[in-house]
Amino acid sequence: MRRVAKLSAACIASAALALTATACGSTSSDKDSGSAPSGGGKGVKVGLAFDVGGRGDRSFNDSAARGADQAKKEFGGDIKELTAKTSDTEADREQRLSDLADAGYNPVIGVGYAYAASMTKVAAKYPKTTFGIVDSVVNGSNVDSITFTEEQGSYLAGVAAASKTKSHHVGFIGGVDVPLIKKFEAGFVQGVKDTDKKIKVDTQYLSHGSDTSGFASPDKGKEAAQGMLDNGADVIYTAAGSSGNGAIEAVAGKKGAWAIGVDSDQYNIPGLSKYKNAILTSMVKNVDVGVYDFVKSVHAGKPLTGTNTYSLAKDGVSLSKSGGFIDDIQAKLDAAKKKIVDGTIKVKTTP
Repeated sequence: MRRVAKLSAACIASAALALTATACGSTSSDKDSGSAPSGGGKGVKVGLAFDVGGRGDRSFNDSAARGADQAKKEFGGDIKELTAKTSDTEADREQRLSDLADAGYNPVIGVGYAYAASMTKVAAKYPKTTFGIVDSVVNGSNVDSITFTEEQGSYLAGVAAASKTKSHHVGFIGGVDVPLIKKFEAGFVQGVKDTDKKIKVDTQYLSHGSDTSGFASPDKGKEAAQGMLDNGADVIYTAAGSSGNGAIEAVAGKKGAWAIGVDSDQYNIPGLSKYKNAILTSMVKNVDVGVYDFVKSVHAGKPLTGTNTYSLAKDGVSLSKSGGFIDDIQAKLDAAKKKIVDGTIKVKTTP
């Protein structure tokens, strides 16, 4: 049974850490490592192209980073990190992936669906490099598509919210209104309504279309959550990267209200420790496990390719139990999980 690994952070090359890193921002000194090792026990050279927010977002990107850190800890080698900006174009993303491949990093991992189009092009140009993408499917003989059943984990978050609300009013905040985040909304709302059809659910997205700022704007998350709290919601689930940190802060400021975290077990994130008693649970998405499995396969000389989905049945998604706040409803959550796994409950992927 897979569990979220509690992984220690590893040191990385400081030259690649700036959040303002762009495609043209990589230095020529990053390209002197030669071709990447495979199964020879020589360590791994992992290229990580983060989504907006990068390492330190306390959520999605950090989960991916934990997986790479664990692989480095076990196999040795080094990690090169570049981070997207909200102003990125397709050309920027293509250049970022190309820079990592040119520098000999293998595997190269695009953390987030935004890299799908650029990876399709770049992977074809670098057939000897293995690429991985999180949260999207890219067709290519040298690409591993790492996907998750977010809607299933979010269904359980909806059951928890419906079971804990006292005002019969809950909220969902999404970072960007794209199909991926719609899966979180769909599962959450279904879980709420299957538990109690009379509960009101507010939904709000922080940005739209190609504007990805909704994943990296804690101020927007805080404002949206405050509006929902003022409107009567007392449980708020946010799937919005680092913007969720602002939502959690707002919820913590209202007595009796609960926040539901996402991707990482946010109760245990040091940067959110002062708000942890307001974090009911987190819908954990084991991006770290997917990234680790992928890097391990490349190191072993047998790279994973195709689509590898981490489902609720495989503990690819789950609800965290940290804090003990859902202990009293665990039997109800376990029953819902069983029904999803055995197919009795079909969870929608669109609202």
